[in-house]
Amino acid sequence: MKLFTYSSRWLTSLFFVVAFQAQGQPVQPYTYPPSEVVKIHSRLLNEERKVYVHCPKVDSAYANSRFPVLYVLDGDNHFELFAQYVDYLSRPDVLAMPKMIVIGIPNTKRTRDLTPTNSILNYEGKPDSSSYRGSGGNEKFLQFMATELMPVIEKKYPTAPYKILAGHSFGGLASLHCLLTHPDLFDAYVAVSPSLWWDKEYVLRMTDEKLKSASTLHKTLFLSDGNEGGADSFFHKHLLKLEATLAGKKLKKLDYRYKHYPTETHMTEPVVAYFDALRFIFKDWEKQH
Repeated sequence: MKLFTYSSRWLTSLFFVVAFQAQGQPVQPYTYPPSEVVKIHSRLLNEERKVYVHCPKVDSAYANSRFPVLYVLDGDNHFELFAQYVDYLSRPDVLAMPKMIVIGIPNTKRTRDLTPTNSILNYEGKPDSSSYRGSGGNEKFLQFMATELMPVIEKKYPTAPYKILAGHSFGGLASLHCLLTHPDLFDAYVAVSPSLWWDKEYVLRMTDEKLKSASTLHKTLFLSDGNEGGADSFFHKHLLKLEATLAGKKLKKLDYRYKHYPTETHMTEPVVAYFDALRFIFKDWEKQH
């Protein structure tokens, strides 16, 4: 009995010692790999712009490596989401894609920068000058990306030539507009619920006019829409029309996928669609590494 009592006391004392030591250890706060804010004065846009930059966490094995770059529109909302997806999917125990640099571009004048034409018509085709005044600056915005932003990023960071442009809603519209007007600016394009209703389906009409049947378009494209009003919603009808146009053109080298997310809203869809987009773009990467 005494042996049991001594053992119990000893174990109790040990427990308090260990607990005290555990409480006394300094706890390091968890920090997500940090991102940077880079400021650029744009002569084209006549304003100060900033971008968020997330670089991969690398060890000595990657000391001299260069990384593909993912440019994310609506960076205020979607930059961190993409950064975490990229970090996870490129981990050594996952290896579903390469390590990447993620560039988030916050908005200053969203409607101006992400719409291809000047229009005051809303999605119902009704005038709304208060919301859409000053629209139609996407061409100048793409020039800003090509001639001002990208040179800064490529000079400051270890970039590889491969580039992706991703956007949602107006950002998806801008991504498709870039594919049609400046296809060589990026290697892959992501358009999540693109606002194809803009200016009486301007980009839909441009798709049919610009892409010649049986021509070559050596690009990767991910398209999607969610449950934005059911099967009769204009988002869904427009995406089906766009997919039918792409299929009918029988384009060579274009690798594209369209996905519909019936259980996701316009604002929840990017969470699943961006993940699926990365998996699609790099679907063959794991086999090669």
